[in-house]
Amino acid sequence: MRTTRRTLLAAPLLLLGGVPAQASNLATPLNPPTPWPEVAASLPQASWSGSAQLRVFGLAIYQAQLWVGAGFRARDYGQFPLALSLTYQRRVSAQAMAERSLDEMQRQTPLRAAQEADWLAAMQALFVDVAANDRLTGVHLPEQGAHFWLNGRRLGEVADPLFSRRFFGIWLDTATSQPDLRVALLAAAPA
Repeated sequence: MRTTRRTLLAAPLLLLGGVPAQASNLATPLNPPTPWPEVAASLPQASWSGSAQLRVFGLAIYQAQLWVGAGFRARDYGQFPLALSLTYQRRVSAQAMAERSLDEMQRQTPLRAAQEADWLAAMQALFVDVAANDRLTGVHLPEQGAHFWLNGRRLGEVADPLFSRRFFGIWLDTATSQPDLRVALLAAAPA
């Protein structure tokens, strides 16, 4: 890993060794939130699973919302369609997002060098810099890969089911660096 990956303060997860990150569960609403248009179009039968806010050093980084497809089971998250939306509360560069995402994907199991290079290039081609109130949404389709939107505008896709599973595993895999965030996102989902 390059030093710059570990020192970027604006990375999407900001989960550096020793940096106090905290996920706070947003109160479970009596009426779950309406899915964003890109979620409703991609997963018409999706149900809300949970929400959380990631904070680092007390600073709000993003608010996350998870919607899941019918029959979803948390332990087998990669086998079910799902959508994750991150509404950022500060600027994050596309480069920092791609690099940090790759680091987090490596936590699940190490990647081969060629796979790492391919996935980093795919994220660099898709991701864009975000500012406060920008919403990035990713949709996991188990047999197809991952589709991405910025504020409802389609950015593109990575047609690789393994990439998609590992990408969404950043938040949902048991090896996540943010287990409290995972718990909050899966609050209304069956185990």
